[in-house]
Amino acid sequence: MTEDQKAAIRATASRVLQIEGAAVTAMADALPADFASAVDAILATKGRVILSGIGKSGHIARKISSTFASTGTPSAFVHPAEASHGDLGMVTPGDLTILISNSGETAELRDMVAHVARFSIPMIGISGHPDSTLMRAADFRLTLPLAPEACVIGMAPTTSTTLTLALGDALAVAVMEQRGFLREQFRTFHPGGKLGAQLSKVAQLMHSGAALPLVSADQPMTETLIVMSEKSFGIAGVVAGGRLIGVISDGDLRRNIDHLMDRNAGQVATRSPRVIGADDLAAEAMAVMSQNRITALFVVDDAGAPVGLLHLHDCLRAGLA
Repeated sequence: MTEDQKAAIRATASRVLQIEGAAVTAMADALPADFASAVDAILATKGRVILSGIGKSGHIARKISSTFASTGTPSAFVHPAEASHGDLGMVTPGDLTILISNSGETAELRDMVAHVARFSIPMIGISGHPDSTLMRAADFRLTLPLAPEACVIGMAPTTSTTLTLALGDALAVAVMEQRGFLREQFRTFHPGGKLGAQLSKVAQLMHSGAALPLVSADQPMTETLIVMSEKSFGIAGVVAGGRLIGVISDGDLRRNIDHLMDRNAGQVATRSPRVIGADDLAAEAMAVMSQNRITALFVVDDAGAPVGLLHLHDCLRAGLA
């Protein structure tokens, strides 16, 4: 490939992004008049938000539905062609529909439009043509701004699908914020993969109960070493009055090797150790371990009592690397 060809390719990419970016900016500066009312209607929906569209609009509808579902709004995609052959039964009173067609004249949506009208199911229409059949039937009209498609022939859905996707994201995020959707709730719908791991709480990964390597401050080091060996964390927590007052690590053992067996746990322990709360994010705990070059953190409650232990290996196994 010549340098001229590479330059032409870069110029095409830049042109497409500029055209689509300008269209999104124009929509941000002049949101559809029914946008807030559409958000209010979604919030009032007792059932699911049903999305439908055909072709490229169908692909965008699937993604918007997925975004709603993952941010606390029950949602599903219904293929309009399948709807005409029995799947209309999936759209019930109590639901709300979002039908997408750039032209607003998609034949495959006609049965869906008739169905929602028959059962008085609220409908949000998304189209680039405000006077189209779809938009005239819609209860809430989200009209896309006039903007050229980014392809060289001006026909392939490019700018229009970008606008629709961005508008769907805006709807989902607005609804999410109005619901007061929290990070903890987000993890409920994203338990897998790195995203789920990043949203894990310390309590979900920590060791607790009999697994904890705990000793009293006056416990001889001969016994303390047995506890450390049995629990296999390379660390022991030193407790006095029910509170964690120190920890003993392998490093503490090396620093106190002289006359180690003549001492008790309180004399060897490093005082005021780094700790974490059970409700903190595991990612935060891992950051503390990394910053302080340690491999384990005791988990304490509000009174300073040890309730768990989180090891670096637990975080790595959960996918937090």
